[in-house]
Amino acid sequence: MDDMDLPMPDVEVESVTPTELKASIDAGEDVTLLDTRMESDFEEWHIDGKNVETINIPYFEFLEDEIDDDVLAQIPDDRDITALCAKGGSSEYVAATLKERGYDIDHLEEGMNGWARIYERVEVERYAGAGTLYQYQRPSSGCLGYLVVDGGKAAVIDPLRAFTDRYLEDVDELDADLKYAIDTHIHADHISGVRELDEEGVEGVIPEASVDRGVTYSDKLTLAADGDEFEVGNATVETVYTPGHTSGMTSYLIDDSLLATGDGLFVESVARPDLEEGDEGAEDAAKQLYESLQERVLTLPDDTLIGGAHFSDSAEPADDGTYTAPISQLTEEMDALTMDEDEFVELILSDMPPRPANYEDIIPTNLGQQEADDEEAFELELGPNNCAASQESLAGD
Repeated sequence: MDDMDLPMPDVEVESVTPTELKASIDAGEDVTLLDTRMESDFEEWHIDGKNVETINIPYFEFLEDEIDDDVLAQIPDDRDITALCAKGGSSEYVAATLKERGYDIDHLEEGMNGWARIYERVEVERYAGAGTLYQYQRPSSGCLGYLVVDGGKAAVIDPLRAFTDRYLEDVDELDADLKYAIDTHIHADHISGVRELDEEGVEGVIPEASVDRGVTYSDKLTLAADGDEFEVGNATVETVYTPGHTSGMTSYLIDDSLLATGDGLFVESVARPDLEEGDEGAEDAAKQLYESLQERVLTLPDDTLIGGAHFSDSAEPADDGTYTAPISQLTEEMDALTMDEDEFVELILSDMPPRPANYEDIIPTNLGQQEADDEEAFELELGPNNCAASQESLAGD
């Protein structure tokens, strides 16, 4: 819809960049958004926040010379509004149409596609290992990654293909060389950047346990088995096999301080178990996940930080702005971590959210079984990640 030739009113419309909009939201400013996409697109994925009010009115409601009074009644005329769409075209038209009628309104540059290009690096201040640890955050989808830097060396865990250049630029800024690019598992919600970084001279690492899913490029990368260690300066990244979300799901313990759990455990939820074998295999995977959590994760010291590969709208960041939490906090806050196996399995199977958008194409792309160019890869991963079980049913009282 953004590429159609809309009859633009003769009025100048200011734009706001995705970074500027994010800064306003983070600063706690009241933000009013007019999302002009179709209702189905809006319901699947939109910008949210405690201080964000969003109104969804599709752009075609504004195509008539006389806009319906019921439509205009939904739009506040006493505050600034930002219109947005998928790519920026139809929202600019809607903003111009409303500005012509006296509304204080601008529009979001590049729309939700621009929002999906925001990628922030935040230091994990409670990290107690060697060097410095950062968490990468992609607010549009809740994707998280990790960058550990020490002694002029660096390793990135769960890199995204869309930000391959960003990792190389960041380590250069930090006076380091990117030594490893490591995946926790075969992702279902985004396209991995491990192979692209490997082609740039970084050592690509994937879990040995994931190869049986049909990875076509395993002979070209390093395979990480349980207990394997990777040295990054004086920091050690230890491989911890934690199946459940997938059969190859693997966590990485960064210098005995933070466990990068991939999609096994998040600060507000646990993994969903149905993305590899579907509903038929979900129960067995859930039992495997329970065993991994109880025997491989929760047996670590209570002050070990947990950092997942995702966060949802219900996740609360720590004081340093990262989505990390010590094991002791999670066991206090998440009933699912203190249940017996039968209760745990029943709970996480009882309320599964929709599967990630385009997962049936993303998984084979990450396996190397089908190809996608950069633009296609970016389009595939737009939308929510949905790799966790329902947060509402897992949290404590």
